[in-house]
Amino acid sequence: MKKFLKNTVLFFLVILVIGEIVVRITHSVSDIPQRTIDKFHIQKYYPNQEGYWKGGDHKWMINKLGWPGELPESFDDLILVIGDSFIENFMNPSECHQSKYLKENMEDYNFMEAGRSGVSLIEAMEINKQLDSLTPLKSLIYVNDNDFFESIVDIKTMKDITQLDLKDENVVYGEMKSPGLKKVLYNWKLLYYFYNRFPIDFSKSKEDSQKIEDLKELLKNNKEKVFDLLKYITTHYKTDNQILVFHPNSSEIIIEACKEVGFEVIILDSSKSSNDWTFDYDSHWTCYGHKQVANQVSRALINALEKNN
Repeated sequence: MKKFLKNTVLFFLVILVIGEIVVRITHSVSDIPQRTIDKFHIQKYYPNQEGYWKGGDHKWMINKLGWPGELPESFDDLILVIGDSFIENFMNPSECHQSKYLKENMEDYNFMEAGRSGVSLIEAMEINKQLDSLTPLKSLIYVNDNDFFESIVDIKTMKDITQLDLKDENVVYGEMKSPGLKKVLYNWKLLYYFYNRFPIDFSKSKEDSQKIEDLKELLKNNKEKVFDLLKYITTHYKTDNQILVFHPNSSEIIIEACKEVGFEVIILDSSKSSNDWTFDYDSHWTCYGHKQVANQVSRALINALEKNN
């Protein structure tokens, strides 16, 4: 019996080792960079990491400032590009990042990205405040409707995302979600592979894991809270050099509210493109989508810069 148990354990260990090797060689799961929280309470990545996206077709890299992508050669005439996973853009190679396309269109300017999955509007404002020491000419903050709702504790508490408590007028900084578990998953590739194939919901309730689907209804019920969020932002943050870049089909009510409090806005339009901006299996922008976005942003940004001169 002991010999049988010993052989069984040894067999499973061999299978685990082989499985781990196969998953790593074939890049069956994406390498995930390790996060940290800096002294400004901003979640970013440990500097100078790199890894493969799922399938191994391209690599992502984290620069020395802890943000995905390459840093510009110079910080002179700098434009910041701030946003969530659309700007983080791990699913595309480095040459398909917003900063690359914007630089191609506006050679006299330099572009730096600060993107991370889960960034809310209020955290984008915090990131911009932290990077203001670089004296950017403009900051492009890429947003969709959810970035406004997710910024507000009073709508829904999301502990891993930086939010604003409107009642106390207090910024509640995001916390690392299950850092120990994530470290194990990201380093044990075979386990991470099975986790992706058969995900386990570690949230406390079904409601906490639900995604917001009816944005119109959400805005209808929380319009005043969104307005209060914008009032807080314009009171507590520098906004004169920031441009909000709205995803296609964003709420006209939110866009108009941002204009009313003094934000410059760029509204993206994907309706006239011959191809789809997004992946078939994912809502993020493809290389084609990023190029179309950058073309629209460049035209509007040039006009904005000329007005200021």
